[in-house]
Amino acid sequence: MYVCNCNGIREREVRAAIAAGARRPADVFRSRACSPKCAKCVCDMRGMIAESKEALRYAAE
Repeated sequence: MYVCNCNGIREREVRAAIAAGARRPADVFRSRACSPKCAKCVCDMRGMIAESKEALRYAAE
């Protein structure tokens, strides 16, 4: 599934960037060597980052 239609960034690419240390949507864009255009995807990326943080928090317990 595409998260960012403007730049053609797929969900698996966002998750890979998060796994590699992306903590903000800007980090995801940087990992793909692009920049946000319409920014509709930023909220989705933030949600995916928050999910990742939450999963790590539970894993640490």
